[in-house]
Amino acid sequence: MNTTIERIIPDFVESNDITGKESLILHIERYEFASKYVKPGRLLDIACGVGYGTSLLLQKRNDITEAVGVDISVEAIEYAKRNYQDKRIFFQVKDALTFEDKKGFDSIVCIETLEHIYNPDGLIERLLQMLLPNGVFIASVPITPSVDVNPYHVNDFTEKSFKEMMKKYDLSEINCLKQIQKYKLIKTILRKESRMTDLRRNLFYYYLKNPTAIFKRIYSTLMYGFTNQYITIVWEKKY
Repeated sequence: MNTTIERIIPDFVESNDITGKESLILHIERYEFASKYVKPGRLLDIACGVGYGTSLLLQKRNDITEAVGVDISVEAIEYAKRNYQDKRIFFQVKDALTFEDKKGFDSIVCIETLEHIYNPDGLIERLLQMLLPNGVFIASVPITPSVDVNPYHVNDFTEKSFKEMMKKYDLSEINCLKQIQKYKLIKTILRKESRMTDLRRNLFYYYLKNPTAIFKRIYSTLMYGFTNQYITIVWEKKY
C-alpha cells in the first residue's frame, strides 16, 4: 500500500515528500482538535482510512468506551487492524453510505470525506440518525477549490457554503478549526513529489469542459494566494 494524494500512511510518507508530511500534520491536527470535543462513550470514525486517526482519538481520550472505524477499502482496514490494535477499536470494511449501527454513537467524526460524496446531505442525514441525543458531530472539508486538481473530489465547498449546508440540521456549532496549507505552483504542476502523480491530468482540457472551475481557481488564488484551506467544525445535537 502506498501513500497517495487521497490516502496518507504515516509510515510510508517519503522523506522528500514535503507536501505529504504537511498533509499528515494537518490530518493529525484535525484529530487532535476533535479529541477535545468528543463525548465519553461510543465513537464512530467514518471513512477512517488506515486508522491512525481513530487510534489517536483513543490515545487522547480514555473515556471512549468503544471506537468503530469504517472504510470502504479492504486494504486500508487490513492495515488498520495490523497496525492499530486496541481492545476498544473495531475496524470494519463498509460503505459509509450504507453503514448502520443500531446502538448509536455519542460522537461521530467525518474527516475529509464529504468532498468525495455526490450527495453529502444523504451521508450527513444517515450519520445524524446514528448520533445519540447531545452527541457531537465533527466534520472537516477543504474550503478552497479542489475538484479541478483532485480527480477523487466531486464537491467544492467554501466556509459559507459548508455552514449553510449544515444549517438545516438541528445542531449547535461549538467550535471550529481553520487550517492553511501553502503550495508551490510550479512544483505542483511538474508533479515533483510522488503523491502528486495522482493529480488530475489534462487540466487545460478539464477547464475547457468546466469553465466555472477555472473561475473558481482564479478567484481563490486572488483571495488566498497559493494555499489550500480547510475547516473542521464541531456541532452538538440538540436532542
